[in-house]
Formats: sequence, C-alpha cells, structure tokens
Amino acid sequence: MNFLLHALDKALLTPIRACKKRYIPLLFIYFSYGASAFSAIALSFWEKETISLSAQQLIAISVWIMIPWTVKMVFGQMVDSVKIFGSRRKIYILIGAFFMILGSILLAGLAGRYSFFMTLGSEYSLYLLSLLFSTLGFVIQDVTADTMTTEVVETENKTEEEIQSEIAMVQVLGRLALSVAGFAVAGLGGWLAATFSYESIFWSTLIIPIISILGALFVKLEKFEDKLIPPLDYKIFGGGIAFGAFSIFMGINDFPFSQEIVFIVSFILLSTMLFFVARHLPRSQWKVLFGAMAAIFLYRATPSVGPGLNWWTIDILEFDQKFFGVLAQIGAATALAILWLFSSFITKYPLRTVLIFLIFVETIMSLPELGLYFGIHEYLGMNAQTIALFDTALSSPLVHISMVLILSLIAFYAPKGYRGTWFAIGASFTNLALTAGSLFTKYLNKIFIVTREVQNEAGEILSTQNYDNLGSLLITVIIISFFMPLLAVFLFLPKKKKKQPNNIDFPEEVGVPQSVFERRP
Repeated sequence: MNFLLHALDKALLTPIRACKKRYIPLLFIYFSYGASAFSAIALSFWEKETISLSAQQLIAISVWIMIPWTVKMVFGQMVDSVKIFGSRRKIYILIGAFFMILGSILLAGLAGRYSFFMTLGSEYSLYLLSLLFSTLGFVIQDVTADTMTTEVVETENKTEEEIQSEIAMVQVLGRLALSVAGFAVAGLGGWLAATFSYESIFWSTLIIPIISILGALFVKLEKFEDKLIPPLDYKIFGGGIAFGAFSIFMGINDFPFSQEIVFIVSFILLSTMLFFVARHLPRSQWKVLFGAMAAIFLYRATPSVGPGLNWWTIDILEFDQKFFGVLAQIGAATALAILWLFSSFITKYPLRTVLIFLIFVETIMSLPELGLYFGIHEYLGMNAQTIALFDTALSSPLVHISMVLILSLIAFYAPKGYRGTWFAIGASFTNLALTAGSLFTKYLNKIFIVTREVQNEAGEILSTQNYDNLGSLLITVIIISFFMPLLAVFLFLPKKKKKQPNNIDFPEEVGVPQSVFERRP
C-alpha cells in the first residue's frame, strides 16, 4: 500500500515540483494552442449545417492545411538565424499571432456572410484560406515555443545531464499546459455552440493569439552572443521555400493528383533534410533516431473515418452540440490524465513498448463506435450516448503522446544553436504522417462513399443522405489502424536482445534516453 501511495504521490506531484516561475510565460503559449479547441465543435456543426462542401472537399482542405506543418524547417531556420527587429524568438510569436488573427477574421466573416468577404472567393477557397492563415500562425508559434523550451532553462552550475533532463521536463510541462487548456474549454465549446451563433464564436477566437502574445512579452530566455548565432543554411531554407512555392503552385492550379505529388515531394525533401542535419551523429544514435521516427510516422499515418461519422451521429443518433462538448471534455480530461499520471511509463519505457500499448488501446477503444453503427446500444438496452462515452474517453488523445516522445529525442540529440531547425524538421516529418493519413482517408471515402443531405439557399437538395457504407468504412479503418503501425513497430523498433544495467544510457535502446528525464545515480 505504501508503495502504491508513493507511486501515486510521485505521479501527481512530479510535474508540479518541476514547474518553475520562469517557465510560466512560455507555458502560456502552449496553453493558447490548447485553448483554441473551444471552437472545434462549433466548426464541426457549422461545416455540416451551413457550408455546402462535400466530404471529399473537406478532407482535401485537411490535406492542404497540413502544408505549413511540413515546411516548418523554413521557420526553424529563421528562428535559429534571422533576427527581426533585433529578436529571434518573441517577434516570431507576434508574427504567428498576426496570422491567427487574420484567420479568425476571415472565418468569422465567412460565417456571417459579410458581402465584402463573399466577394473574395468561393466558400471552399475562403474556408481554406482562413484555416491556412490560422494554421500558419500556430506553426510559427509552435516551432518558436519548442525552441524556447531549450532556452528557458538556466544552465549555470548544472551538468549536461541536469540540463537535458530539465529541457525534457519543460517539453512535458508544455504538453500538460496544452492539455489543461483543452480540458478547460472542451465542455465550454459545446455549450457555446448550442447557445451562440457560429459567427460570434469565431470572433471570440481572437482571444487565443492575445494569450500567446502575453506569454511572449514576459518570457525570459538564455541570451546568445551574436557570434554564436548560426548562419542561415540556404540548403535547408531554400529547399523549404522552394517546396512551399511548389505546393502553392500545385494547389492553385489543381492538377490531377496534386496532393499526392506534393506529399511524395515533401516526403523526399524532409527525409533528405533529416539525414543532412543528423549525418554527424554516431551510427548508434542515428539508428535510434531514424528507427523511432519511421515507426512514429507509420503510427500517425493511419487513416480516420472522415467527417461522415460525425454526420451520422448528428443525423441518426441525434447527438447535439452540448453532448459533443461532453465528449470533448472527457477526451481532454483523459489526455491530461495520461500525460500527468503515466509520464513515467511514457518516458522510461522503450518506445516499442509504449507504441504497442497505444496501438492496442486505440483499437479496443474504437470498437464502441463500430458497435453503435450496428446497433449494439439497442441490443444491450443502453443509451447510444452512454456507449459513445467509452469510445471518446481514450481514443482521441493518444496520438499526441507520440509527439512528446519524438520531441524529447530531438531535444536530447539536437546541437546547441540548431535546435529550432532540428525541432522543425523532425516535427515536420512526423506531421507529414498526418497528411498521409488524410490522403488515406480521402481514398477510403472514395471507395466507401458516405453523404449527408445538403440543400442550397433555395431549398433544393444538392446531395441526399446515405450512410449505408459507413459500417464497412469503420471496419476497414480499424483493421488498417491496428496492423499497419504494429508492423512498423516490429520492423523499425527491434526488441532489445539483452537487459542492460539501468544506470547506463545505451543508444541501442530504442526509446527515449533515460538521462533525458531523470538524473541517474
């Protein structure tokens, strides 16, 4: 019993003990990102009820808005090497906030059908542009905040091991701040969507960049002499700019298979850049990093069901905005609990063990939504909402844990002065997996077509409701999402052949280095 109490005390209090006053302004930036989720439910219902876009168009938008995440190396290079008004950190948080403000204004204008905004383009182009602006702002702030986690730590009179441990803990605290924010606003989002107009909710998202600006104004960072600031690497910076221009050109002209071409080019580009920046690592560390990133890539590249599932739960199961708020609240609470209580498991066990655990849990927790489609709630005599709670409780937040693992690895291996670039390239590569998942989802939705009823302003039916293929789509997604990442784990994360003493950091161990998280005796 004492052992259990000690373990629980350690799990609950470790993040609190690790948090310092110096970290709080930086955590505001992460908090603002998590708080942005309060408009997600309103956005989902607005997509279904107001905007006349098909499932394929909405999925296509989800693919295009991933582009800023895949060109993070450009922003990483700028954060590392380019001063704007004498700043390489805070100014980029302000620039990101500016783009977020533009995105919110454009989305609110589209929702309010303001004549000025409607003259700027079609629903599809305006919606895409608003999300691109917002995403671009979040990306710039994300790469800057991740870089600042390595500089908010005081390094005087500390060993390298202590510094690395503290850097990793700041990463964990950042994700906890994000999760706390998500938990705080999740239920609120459902209530707001049911109470206020979507236009009003989108206008209220302007508070999000203000929170991040406050964090940037008060954060204190390690000072670098100008001679220690690395020069701009034109291979990486130029390659990122060229790729961004290429992606925009492909998107504007809407060539056949343009999204697929952009994905393939970005995969080749990011793989090359990753190899380039990590080429000086010892072979053992190189194998750890690349094996981990390959496994996490395929884990994150699994497809989702797409918007059809949400449409079905709204039309057939009659889930309303408030209940979606409850689901979001449970999902956010679970994400917070997992990061807080299971941080020891996540950080101390090999990546192989953690990913296998996540794969099995996600598969099990995706079964309730399949059961709902085939009427398990009617067979059991239960309310459909009760069954839905078990699905959302664990399945939604688990994918984010993988980013904690990979960012901690990058924080450990990245050389001083180049961390912004390392964070950007590594995160871009793993985020590219989400683009692969979106493309996968798009093709599955072309095979298993799911449609909702769509009417124009005159009341004419443009699309009829048809959920007959949703069951087959759910089964296919569950099977792929189980076997594909599991195969990746066995291919890229081989099991350790023999046990090594705990007080030695062996690079052959495919997991987060122990010294990143705690000082060994």
